[in-house]
Amino acid sequence: QVQLVESGGGLVQAGGSLTLSCAASGRTFSSAMGWFRQRPGTDREFVASIRWDGHSTLYADSVKGRFTISRDNAKNTVYLQMNSLKPEDTAVYYCAASQSLFTTKDDYDYWGQGTQVTVSS
Repeated sequence: QVQLVESGGGLVQAGGSLTLSCAASGRTFSSAMGWFRQRPGTDREFVASIRWDGHSTLYADSVKGRFTISRDNAKNTVYLQMNSLKPEDTAVYYCAASQSLFTTKDDYDYWGQGTQVTVSS
C-alpha cells in the first residue's frame, strides 16, 4: 500500500506561481508518479508524470512550458512547480502512483485526497 498526501494548494492571481507537494509513505518510493487535476463537472485529466528515477517526464500540452514535475526520493516527495498560472488551471490537483510512466488515470493504483488550486483573474 502507498499513502499519498498532497499539500501546497491555495488561491493565487493569474500569472502567479504555486508549488504542490505530494508526500508518499507505506513502501519503497519506486513508483512512477503523476499529477492529475479535476475541474467541476469534468473528468480527471492528466497533468504531468515522472519516472521513478526522475530521468523521464511527460506533460499535458496545456501545461507544457509552465509546469515542472520533480521528485526527491530521499524525502519520498514529488513536486509540481506551477508558473504563469491561468484561471483555467483552477482545479483540485491529485497526485498518484503507478508502476510505469502512464498518462491515463486508470493506470494509476494509488491516489491522494487532492488539494484545491484556485487562480483568480
